[in-house]
Amino acid sequence: MQSTILVHTVPEACAIASAGRTVLYEAIRSGELRAVKRGRRTLILDYDLRCWVQSLPPFAVKPTNQSSNEEKANG
Repeated sequence: MQSTILVHTVPEACAIASAGRTVLYEAIRSGELRAVKRGRRTLILDYDLRCWVQSLPPFAVKPTNQSSNEEKANG
């Protein structure tokens, strides 16, 4: 039987989301990412972490000027 991960510690959430502690705590403070407390530990529910990562803006790819690149290669 496979166990389901329900919560992550802050270091685990940072590793999973490829984010630093500062970014994670800023998201918690701003309300973008929900965290819960268990005693002194801050825990992040797996579902909330996934939703937060999916809500991040997409990476914008800037178009390149093909003619300039071709001129440099042929020049």
